[in-house]
Amino acid sequence: MTSTLALRPAWTPLTVFLMVLGFIVFWPLGLAMLAYILWGDHFHRVADDARGHFKGCSRNMRKMKDTAFAAGVGGTGNVAFDEYRERELKRLEEERRKLDTMRAEFDDFLRNLRRAKDQEEFDRFMSARTNGDTSPRMEPQTDPATAPGRV
Repeated sequence: MTSTLALRPAWTPLTVFLMVLGFIVFWPLGLAMLAYILWGDHFHRVADDARGHFKGCSRNMRKMKDTAFAAGVGGTGNVAFDEYRERELKRLEEERRKLDTMRAEFDDFLRNLRRAKDQEEFDRFMSARTNGDTSPRMEPQTDPATAPGRV
């Protein structure tokens, strides 16, 4: 006895019902069911083909890696190109060191600038405190050009 309600990639009453229900509920589900009905029997073959292809690719990658290491560490086999690449990598590394040095110097400059500003504010606070003013007010620093009353 053959069951016609089996879920298989064919035009059975069950698959047609699921496809229609899928379109009613959420159209991508109906589309997926339609794709399963039409091409479902090909999925296993495609998966097996892909598996075989990737196994072949991994073997080829292993061979290429072995060849690259045989030509020298990271070498291409082209001596002129390898020398050029080494010169450029050294030049870029030197540029990186210069940039790191300049950044460290700039960070020191900013740190000293903040320290000087903090020292100035602290000295202003201490002078106001020694003058007998117990609640020193911080005067907002305004640009004289934008001060009120100036035209």
